[in-house]
Amino acid sequence: MSFLARCTAAVRSSPFSLLGAIRTATKRAGGTVHNHGGSPGKRLGVKKFSDQSVIPGNIIVRQRGTLFHPGPHVKMGRDHTIYATAPGVVRFYKEKWMRGERRFVGVVLERGEVLPRDEVARGRSRYCGLVDLNSPNLRPREIVAKN
Repeated sequence: MSFLARCTAAVRSSPFSLLGAIRTATKRAGGTVHNHGGSPGKRLGVKKFSDQSVIPGNIIVRQRGTLFHPGPHVKMGRDHTIYATAPGVVRFYKEKWMRGERRFVGVVLERGEVLPRDEVARGRSRYCGLVDLNSPNLRPREIVAKN
């Protein structure tokens, strides 16, 4: 068989036989680090559930935006964190708001109480906390006596 016949026969059987051995990968491809890592979770969510007792300053809900709105004896921080301003028991409730409903969080002073409070029958909820010593209207007696 001539040289030319052997080459054409080899090409017909395998296209790579003329080039020699083909090198294949011995390791798998590693992925990129493009979408890995990130920041840690912010631990958002409800911290005190309904019927749990709270003291002033206890965080009730950590949230982004206003999923829950503040009710009685509760305030909202600048990052929308809802916290208690009076000692009592946590209550979650819904109220009609415009065309839908809003979820509210409040603190009641007695365990059996429900929200929203019936102010006509029961009157306003009154909580008299400690006197705010940093108030500008409050002045020591020595200064008042000298004037």
